[in-house]
Order: sequence, then C-alpha cells, then structure tokens
Amino acid sequence: MGKFTNSTLFQKITSWMPGLKSLLQYKREYLNFDVKAGLSVAAVSLPVSIAYAELTGVGAIAGLYSTILPLIVYALFGSSRQLIIGPDTATCAVVAAVVFPLAANDPILRWQLVVLLTIMIGIWCLIAGKLHLGALADLLSQPILIGLLNGISITIMVDQLAKTLGFSYDYSYLIERIVYLPFKISQIHIGTAIVSFFTLVILIVLKRVKPRYPAPLLAVIILTLFSWLFNFQQYDIRIIGQVTGDFIPAESWLSFDKGLMRDLVVPSLNIAVICFVSMMITVRSFATKNNYETNADTEFKALGMANIVAGLSQGFVVSGTSSRTAVNDANGGKTQLVSIIAAMLIGIVVIFFLSPLQYIPTSVLGVILIYSSISLINFQTILRFFKFDRDAFYLSLSTLIAVLVIGIIPGMALAVLLGLFLFLRRVFRPKDQLLGVDASGRIHSISQDVQPIKNTLIYRFNSPLTYFNIAYFKRRIISYIDEAQEPINYVVVDAIPCFTYKDVSVLLGIDELVKSLKVRNVTLILSGRRKTLKNWFKQMNIKLDEQYIEFAYDLYFAVRLIQSKEHMESKDDEDDVS
Repeated sequence: MGKFTNSTLFQKITSWMPGLKSLLQYKREYLNFDVKAGLSVAAVSLPVSIAYAELTGVGAIAGLYSTILPLIVYALFGSSRQLIIGPDTATCAVVAAVVFPLAANDPILRWQLVVLLTIMIGIWCLIAGKLHLGALADLLSQPILIGLLNGISITIMVDQLAKTLGFSYDYSYLIERIVYLPFKISQIHIGTAIVSFFTLVILIVLKRVKPRYPAPLLAVIILTLFSWLFNFQQYDIRIIGQVTGDFIPAESWLSFDKGLMRDLVVPSLNIAVICFVSMMITVRSFATKNNYETNADTEFKALGMANIVAGLSQGFVVSGTSSRTAVNDANGGKTQLVSIIAAMLIGIVVIFFLSPLQYIPTSVLGVILIYSSISLINFQTILRFFKFDRDAFYLSLSTLIAVLVIGIIPGMALAVLLGLFLFLRRVFRPKDQLLGVDASGRIHSISQDVQPIKNTLIYRFNSPLTYFNIAYFKRRIISYIDEAQEPINYVVVDAIPCFTYKDVSVLLGIDELVKSLKVRNVTLILSGRRKTLKNWFKQMNIKLDEQYIEFAYDLYFAVRLIQSKEHMESKDDEDDVS
C-alpha cells in the first residue's frame, strides 16, 4: 500500500477523488467516532428524506434513493470531511416550484422531470468545476441568500400547514393562501390536527430534554406505530401508503415530451448555483471549525457527481445539508466514512424495511418540514443589516418580498439581478475618501483628529478604475479641487486600490485629467504601483506632461516629495528676494 500511495497514478486518482485518499489512509482510532456519527446521520436522514420527497412531489422511495448513492459518491469525490450530502429544504422547494406547473397532476411525468432536472444540475456543476468556477460561491451574497432562505421557509410553512391540519388550498400563490387562511379554519380535520400536535410536542420536548437524540426519527417511529395499531385511515387521517422499490416505468420514457427539457435548462442552472452556494457556506464553516482546507472547484465536481448519481438512481436534487452536517460534527465524525455508514444503513431499510413506511402519517412529515424550516428563518440578521449596511438590508428585504409575492423561481432571479445592479452601482459610483495626516504623521481618512495637508488633496477611489467609471473619477477630483477653500497645488491619488489592471481607456483618462489639472496649475501624483504604471503608459505609447505628473512609491513617499518640492520652492523664493 505504501508504494501505491506514493505512485504517480495514486496522486492522479486522489486529485480527482480526494475522499478516497482519506479512506485509504484511514486511522483506526477514528472508527468509533465515525460509526456513532454514521448511525446518528442515518437516523436523521431517513425521515427527512421521505419528508422532502413529499415536498418535491414524488414518492417516498425517491427520497431514500436521493440519499444512498449520493452519500457514497460525495464521500469519494468531496474535499470536506464533515459535509453530509442529501435532499435540502430550500432546493426541494425550488425544484417543486419548477416541476409542478410543467407536470400538472401526472405523478409519473413529475418524477421524470425531477430526475432530468437533477441530472442537468449535476452536468452544470461538473462543467463549472472543470472551468474552475468555484468563485461562484460568492455570487449569491449573504443578504440575497438570507432573504431567499427566509422567503422559501415561509413558503414551505404555509404550504405544509394545509397538510398538517388536513385541508387543501384553493389558490396556488402564497399571498392568496395567506389571505384566505382564516376561512380554512372550519375545514380543519381534527384527527390530523391531533397527530400534528403530538408530533410537534415530541420534536420540541426531545430538542430540549435530549438534544442529541434523532427527534424526527423518533417522532416518525412513534406516530407510525400508532398509525399501524389504531388504523389511522379509518379516521380519514392520511398516510403515505404503500412504498415500493420500483423505478419509473421504462415504457413511460418513450412517450415523454422531449420539448419539456427546454423548460428545465435555465431553472437547472439557477438551482445548481443555489445548491453550490448554500453547500459552500456549510463546507467552509465546518472546515474552519475543524482546521482543514477544502477546494471549491473540487466541491463543484463532487456536487455534480452526486446529483448525476441521484438522478440516475431515480432520486432528486441533493446539496450540502447544514443540519445533518452539524449532527455529524456533534457526534465526533472524523472522516468521509460517516457518509458511507449512513448510506449503508439507509440502504438496509430500503431492502428489508419498506413495508412499515406505508403507515407514516403525511401530517407528521409536514410538521417535520415546518420544524426544519423554522431553523432557516433569520429575521435578526436582516434587521442587523438595517443598522450597519442599508444596501444589504434593502437587498435582503427585496429578495424576501419577491419570493413571497411572485414565487421562488422568479423571486430568486430578481434577487440575483438586484444584487448585480447593486454591484454595478458600487463599481460605477464607488465611495471615495479624502485623506489627511494625524498628529503622529500617519495618513487616515479626514476627521476631527486627521487634518488635510495644506494645498494638497490626497484622494482614494474605492474601486478598480475601468472604462465606465474613469469619467466619474475625473469629475470627482476636479470637483474637490474647485470646491476647496484654499488653492490646491498637488493631488495625490492612492493608486493601489484603483489601478488593478491595464485598461487603455483608464490610461487615456489619466492623460486627460493631467491636462485638466495643468489648466489649474495642479500636479498629479500617482502613489503606488510606480514601476507598473510607468510601464503601462509606455506600452500604450501615451506621452504624459511630466511637469504635471509624478509617480511615487507610496502615500508617505508622495507626502515627503511634496514637502521637498515646497521646501525647494520656498528656498528659491528666498533667493530671489535676496
């Protein structure tokens, strides 16, 4: 084994399958921790996977299929030691929003669309990983993600409320459902409501008394046992019914409308981004907590492989799950073996214990979904944004309102668009600062203790200069000069934050700025990137008026240069007088 692990072939294999390296170099002392964590993860995953299948609109077996092979695949291809892959509240809600309008009331077509959507998401993730697009983890900013998760959580809670109380909605849109909810009180089914109440009590009590116990699993076991003993169906309490290990009938694919796949392309791309972003938040959090490194591109590929396998095994979309990952970490899980153990245990249930699952009351699954969704609601952070970052607050609130009013998919698209506009606005019209010197000679933003240098403007532009903001940059400097109470002889620009790459429009804009400053008898000093900037102007064959532009190593050098020039000029004046 030692020779093989040192071979070039092994290095190539493990670069594609980092989890395999961890398993081949497994430390025996980790086994007890991983077995305990694997049992806990399986106990939590089993009931929620069935619940998410109900949410997605496919049979309970699809939820179990979505859990088994993806867990094993991620254990081999993922770079996180703690992450547990599986169905996720937010992504399942988004998948349902995509598929339900296309499938109408055809359960087989719905399942087919879910499978194809899952495979397409996997393909997008593989392409993104191959193109090293791991930076997309930052595409959905924290304000957008928080607003999105809040909106999805409220949508799920309102949707599942009907299931937990035994009535049905007359409207498909959330706002109408909320408005007419009071009129549904008379339609509440007492037996279903009682089952839901006891489920909620079990979840809350176990959470407080025995927080390490798998409360969802115990709630399902207890209520399923009562369902079997007292035959809930005779009281019109709905159960999930017979669960078989069957797949989608092969002949149904022959009549499948291939044109529907066009309607899945854009949603699959959107969901792929959501899955990856939410997963990377969990991956990075637990990697930091346990002091190891992960790779975003590797995670993209692993997510893609897991979804392709989920689709091929007739399951639905999977992502990183923060709750089950937390269970893994809390029980001392050390390696990817936890995922393999959990997958094997769920596989045993699928092979030998499917029959008892038919007695699970659907209201129990609805309560579990509502209980899980509550943990995603985070209004405190949105309010905190209001205090510290108004742009983030309005972006997060707009995302939340958009999801609630126009739906998950269009709301999500609008949120990303708003985030892009906000970013462009900050790049087009970034904040800028005037700098000065404090009593100890240090340069800071001008304040009560930091005063500007006489006849000098020290300017910082907090964005890279590009062709679409260079005109604004010039206007800001000219306006500061013209509005100054005292004459300005020198303008020092902090070149480090604004000159990040060579742009001919920017360099020509600087030439125009120098000409404008010459009319005002002002010298421009670019501080920082001295050698680089000189080379850029030389390469572009831009001949600057050297009498009105200087290049300094840094801001402090620029200040000393000005002081030296002022000293020389005052000395010349004295010589002229004498």
